[in-house]
Parts: sequence; C-alpha cells; structure tokens
Amino acid sequence: MLTDPCGRPVESIRISVTQRCNFRCFYCHREGEVSNRGKEMTPEEIQRIMEIAASFSIGKVKLTGGEPLLRKDIPDIVRRIKFIQGVKEVSLTTNGIFLSDYAERLKDAGLARVNVSLDTLKPQKFKLITGVDALGNVISGIQAAVKVGLCPVKVNMVLLKDLNEDEIGDMIKFTRENSLVLQIIELESPVETEAYRKYHVELGGVEEVLKNMAEKVVVRRMHHRRKYFLREGGEVEVVNPMHNTEFCQYCNRIRVTSDGKLKPCLFRNDNLIDFVGPMRKGASNDQLKELFIEAVRRREPFFT
Repeated sequence: MLTDPCGRPVESIRISVTQRCNFRCFYCHREGEVSNRGKEMTPEEIQRIMEIAASFSIGKVKLTGGEPLLRKDIPDIVRRIKFIQGVKEVSLTTNGIFLSDYAERLKDAGLARVNVSLDTLKPQKFKLITGVDALGNVISGIQAAVKVGLCPVKVNMVLLKDLNEDEIGDMIKFTRENSLVLQIIELESPVETEAYRKYHVELGGVEEVLKNMAEKVVVRRMHHRRKYFLREGGEVEVVNPMHNTEFCQYCNRIRVTSDGKLKPCLFRNDNLIDFVGPMRKGASNDQLKELFIEAVRRREPFFT
C-alpha cells in the first residue's frame, strides 16, 4: 500500500470517465477539472490504470463524470475493472436520469452500488438547479437501482442556502421509505465564487439536529465523516470538506481526470501527472508505476 508524505494511505481511486453531462447544475465543480478538451480514455486505458492502482492495493474504485451513463460502454468499463485482481468494489456516481435503463446491466457487469445526485424533491426547484425537467426520471432510476440490488443506494443532497435547506426532513423521509442512505453534502469550491457566497451553508447546525435524532453516531475512517443512524429509521451521512482539516487529514483517495491525468487533490490543478499520455506512447508497467508513485508523493492536505 502506498502512503503519502503526510502518512495517509491511498486506498481508493476516483476515475472520471467523461466530462460530458446532460445536466447544467450551477454549482458543479466538474470533479476539479478545469477543462474538458482532452480525449476521453478508452475502456482498455481505464482498465490498465486500474490494474496499476490495484498493484498498490488500491481496491475501491468509483466511476464519476460528468455523467458516466452518457458513455454507452459504461457496462464494459465496469466489467473490465471488476475482474482485476485486488479490486474489492466498483461503485458509480450518476445524476440518475438514465439509471432505469442501465441499472440491471450495471449490476450484471459487477457494479456494487451507486450514488445518485438529488438535491430536491420539488420539480420546479429541480429544474432551477439542474436546468432539466427530469425529477421523475431520477426517482425512477433510484427505485430501479434498489430493485436490482445496487445497494446501498446513496442519495447525494448538496445543501444550498435559501433553496433546499427546508427539505432535509422530506429527504430523510424519502430515503427512509425507499431504503436509501442520505448524504448531506456541503457546497464545495476551491475559490469563493459568486455561487459559493450565495448558496454556501455551514453544516454544524444540521449535525446538531441529526445528533438529537440519532440512536447511534459512527465516525467513518474516510475523511472522518459522521454517519447518523436515526431512531425512527434511516441513515444520514454528513460530508463537510470546506476548511476542514480533519477531512483532509483522513483523505485516502486519489483521482484520475477524464483525459487520463492523475490528480492528487480535488482542489488543486497545479500538481497533476499525465498518465495516459505516456501509456499511449508505449510506457511499460514499471514506468507507469513510477508515475503513480510520484502522484502519491505530491499528495498533501489542502486545508491544514
């Protein structure tokens, strides 16, 4: 297992398979990518990246975007990764609009679970946030994922000031009734944009309310996130990365951009390493492993 200079083991990898998306969420950070002009990686290239990662005992992989289900070959990508020696779990994040069509195929390919972005249960607000009138499609996708056993299905709710703060109770009820896990996520931004200043909410107050509702609180190893098991049923996890030294201190993740660059930190773009470029020029596995090791060497907490 690789450990960075701050003593943090790297145990998971987050691979962006595309920057294309059919939603236009105004707060989207695009997995920290500053442009989408690079050529998307092929399934074979993604497989080889994961083979190198798995050789360092990185066994958990999450496929992200953009919207991963815009790639017609996404079941093939999942299948290629799933059967790599050392891979323990393949999961995926999605906006859910095509999940009804793909859920069974993804499960058959070896996908373990999904995270679905859903910030509101109100159609007008949904369209305001995403630019698309597709709330019904997303809910159908969530239900399809539960039906085929892509569990736990996690619902990612980015909390937005004066927009969906009043829906936490409704979202808890929805996730409880549909056997889902709710993740309440702090709005993220490496710099304070206009949208960040307008919509950012501190999650301390939310955590106090959840603590009073919970029969048990568990601190997860990754990022030291807290998960609340509610007395009336349901699970809620809180993700608060902004200005959070503890979150960074316990980060065990490395990222790959959609055009094949190793990205040590979500919030930085000045320390990336081109991985797929040398691969396309015939780099050996040993040379690629050295690039991976160098990317881990460049990892350091963003908030210290």
